[in-house]
Amino acid sequence: MILISILLILGVLVVAGAVKVVPPLLALGRQSRREKELRETLVPREQLVLKGEESPAELAAVLDAARSGDWRPAAGYLAEVGGDRDASRRWARLGPLRTVAAEDDAWLRRWREEDPRSAAAALLQTIVLVGRAWDIRTSRFASEVSEEQYRGFRQVLREAEQVALQAVETAPAEDPNPWVAQIAIAMGLSRSREDFRSLWAEVVARDPHHLRAHQGALQYWCAKWHGSHELMHAFVDTALADAPAGSLLTTLRIEAFVEQVTRDKAPAAAYRTPEFTAALDALLADLEQADPAHPYLQDARGWAAWGLVMNARTVHALELFQVMGGEVAGPWRDYDDPLQAFDRMREICVQAIARAWVRMEQRRDSMV
Repeated sequence: MILISILLILGVLVVAGAVKVVPPLLALGRQSRREKELRETLVPREQLVLKGEESPAELAAVLDAARSGDWRPAAGYLAEVGGDRDASRRWARLGPLRTVAAEDDAWLRRWREEDPRSAAAALLQTIVLVGRAWDIRTSRFASEVSEEQYRGFRQVLREAEQVALQAVETAPAEDPNPWVAQIAIAMGLSRSREDFRSLWAEVVARDPHHLRAHQGALQYWCAKWHGSHELMHAFVDTALADAPAGSLLTTLRIEAFVEQVTRDKAPAAAYRTPEFTAALDALLADLEQADPAHPYLQDARGWAAWGLVMNARTVHALELFQVMGGEVAGPWRDYDDPLQAFDRMREICVQAIARAWVRMEQRRDSMV
């Protein structure tokens, strides 16, 4: 009704010759309509979900069985990909089970008791313990973590380390995932750089392009943990030197920029530099080559969309938001309210594109 009233008033003003008033009001109406059209291309805010929150029917049955205390469907679910040569895909399958075990791990402990030689159970228990340790520590700055929290954090990580070694002993020798699970442990227990390099050598000898492993190692080498900006970027350079197209390891460069900008408290203009633009273009090219079944494709799209907004390329960002649909993944997972933050970035795109469109229309009108 308000928009209709504005348009009626515009008609009167045009007749009256109030040309100085008409253009801003026309622009307001045009922008409002264009914003509405753009929003209709996106999944509504109330339908957004975090990646992994909605499980396919097969997985949902496995998770329900685990919640009821039956570990065998989970063992079967992991065994289905046991022979898969893609370690990243096998690692991704652990995620939903870890979430359920974090709520109540009685079924996992029973699995370990009844099948002590199960490498999958040992690996799953390792990452559950790692998550529990970080829950104790919290994500706060080191100065804000109490000594009691640190003691609990280290104690649980040492327990996780012992279970990880059991996973190494029982898993196939070529499986990198029991070694990947130790990256967060080494970081939390402040293992030396020499020790970490030895661990990393075990990972890349088995899978040189494991995305989650690289993301974990980047955290070790960043300035807030045990490295520096220089060491972090050198690590990324090495990772990308022989990374095959479609590996999505190009997300590392974006993450490294975020780590540095955040650490240095640099202005948002840092995301509009030629260096960041080049890193973003590399990720976009990688996305075009990626396997549609890549387990972290949606996460990479999220990093790209976020980067495009920060890089002031809102048209391309909106296209990616449209492709992502209602599944939120990528950097928004680290926000206090991921869904709200995701929706807010989409809205930034909508408003920026609508304003640009109105300016173009105004220029066209002025030439008539």
